[in-house]
Amino acid sequence: MATSNDLKNGLVLNIDNVLWTVIEFQHVKPGKGPAFVRSKLKNVLTGKVVDRTFNAGVKVETANVDKREMQYLYNDGDSYVFMDLGTYDQVSLSTATVGDASNYMLENQNAVVAMYEENPIYVELPASVVLEITYTEPGLQGDRSSGGTKPATVETGLQIQVPLFVEQGTRVKVDTRTGDYLGRVTD
Repeated sequence: MATSNDLKNGLVLNIDNVLWTVIEFQHVKPGKGPAFVRSKLKNVLTGKVVDRTFNAGVKVETANVDKREMQYLYNDGDSYVFMDLGTYDQVSLSTATVGDASNYMLENQNAVVAMYEENPIYVELPASVVLEITYTEPGLQGDRSSGGTKPATVETGLQIQVPLFVEQGTRVKVDTRTGDYLGRVTD
C-alpha cells in the first residue's frame, strides 16, 4: 500500500483488481480547499488511458510487477516464445500479451517481460529499434528534399512512412511507441 502522494511515473497500481500504470501525475495544491493528485493512468492489459484524480494522502494499492530481461526466440504461430536470460526457462506468450510489440521484434532480440503473480502481462521494448526496409517504391530523381514521404515495409512486416530518398535494403531506426521513422542507420 502507498498513498496518492507516493505516485510516480511507471508505478503499477491495482485499482478494483485492474492493473494501471501511472503515465503522468501532478500534485495540485489549490489556494482554497484540500490538495489532490491529478494523474493519467494506462490500463496494462488494454492500453486504455484514463484521467483519475486522487485526494491527497488517500491509500492506493500498488501491484508488485516483476520485470525480467528475456530474449525473443521465435513465433510458433499463435504464441511468441521468450527465454528468461537469468534461468534459461522458456515462456510462451499469447499474441494478446505481446500486442503491438510484435511489429518491432526480431528473433534473438532482448525485451523486458512484465510478470504479475508469475503471469506475463505485457512486453516492454526499447524506445527505438533498428529494422531493415524490405520493400518500398523507388524514389524519383530529385526527391532528395525533405517533406515528402512514402510507405515502406520493414522486415517484421510493419508498414511505416519514410522520406522519399530511403531505398530498399536501408536500415532505419523506428520509434516503438509511435511507429515513426527516426532516421537512417549506417554501419
